[in-house]
Amino acid sequence: MRTSAGLPSPQRLPVLDLLRLDRGAVEAEAFRRDLRQATHEVGFFYLVGHGIEPALTDELFRVAEAFFALPEAEKLAIEMTRSPHFRGYTRVGGELTQGQVDWREQIDLGAEHDVVPTAPGQPDYLRLEGPNQWPASLPRLRAVVSDWQQQLTRLALRLLQEWATCLGADRHLFDEAFAEAPATLTKIVRYPGRDDEGARQGVGAHKDPGVLTLLLVEPGRAGLQVEHEGSWTPVPPLADAFVVNIGELLEVATDGYLKATSHRVVSPPPGETRISIPFFFNPSLRSTIPVVTLPPELAADARGVTADPDNVIFGTFGDNLLKARLRAHPDVARRHHRDLVGG
Repeated sequence: MRTSAGLPSPQRLPVLDLLRLDRGAVEAEAFRRDLRQATHEVGFFYLVGHGIEPALTDELFRVAEAFFALPEAEKLAIEMTRSPHFRGYTRVGGELTQGQVDWREQIDLGAEHDVVPTAPGQPDYLRLEGPNQWPASLPRLRAVVSDWQQQLTRLALRLLQEWATCLGADRHLFDEAFAEAPATLTKIVRYPGRDDEGARQGVGAHKDPGVLTLLLVEPGRAGLQVEHEGSWTPVPPLADAFVVNIGELLEVATDGYLKATSHRVVSPPPGETRISIPFFFNPSLRSTIPVVTLPPELAADARGVTADPDNVIFGTFGDNLLKARLRAHPDVARRHHRDLVGG
C-alpha cells in the first residue's frame, strides 16, 4: 500500500504526513515534493499527522447526528430557501449537480459577515455575504462548528503556504486573499441509503469552485470516488485522516499545473447512511487568486486551465462561487435572485 505521493492504487490515494514538516529540512522538503506530485498527478490525497484532536472530530460527528435527528419541522424552519445567502438546511433531493438530483440532506454553514447593502455597479457575488441559519434547539452546533472552522482554517492556510513553497513561490503568496473576510464554508452532509441501482447519485461528478477542501468522512462509510485517467477510483475513509483536494482556483493559479479533479459520491446501500463533513477553504469573495510564476521545469508541465463551455472558471472567487451556488440550488436562485437566472 502506498504511503507517499504517486498514482493511486485501486483503493487508495497518496497518504501525506504533515508531521514530516517538523522532522528537519530533509523530511520537510520530501513532504513538499510529495504534496506537489500528488496534486499535479491526482488532485487528491489523504492527510495524516494534521494535529486536529480526535475529541473534536468525535464531538462534530455527535452534533451532526443530533442535527439530522431533529424533527423535520425544526430543520425546515432553517431551510436554505429562506436565505438569499445560500445558508441553512437542504432536504433530500433539494440540490442538483450537473442538472441531476443529489440524494442527500445537509446544512451549509459559512463564515458570517455583515450583509452588503445593494448598490449600483456592485458585484452580484456580494449577495452571498450574510448570516447563517442555526437550529434553535441545538445551540451546541454553533459552538462546535465555530471551533472546527477556526482549527481547519489554520491547518488549510499552512497547507497553502507549503504549496506556494513547493511551487517555487514566496511562502506567503496566497495569504492576502484570506486576510479579510474569507468565504470559508462547512457542509454537514447525510447520505441515506438507496435501493435503486439505477439511481445511486449521492452527489454527482463535479470540481470544487474554491481553493482547497478538507473532507472528514464517517469511519467505515465508503462512497467517495475520484476520477483518474478515465475511471473512478474508490476513496474509502482512512483512520484519523482528512481527504484533501484542490479546487478550481488553484488550477487557475498554476495554469493547470495543479489539477482540480472531478469527484462524486455513490449513495450507501439500503439500510445504511453516511455522514461526511467537507470544509471548503475559500478566500474573500472579492479576491482574485494570485498567479504563481512557476520555475521553468514545472511550467513545462502546466496543462492550462480546463476549457469547458459548461463550466467557465473565473479567477475572482466570488464569480466562481456564485456560478456554483446558482446551479446547485435553483430553488434559492428563483426565490431570491430571479434577475440573475431569468424566468
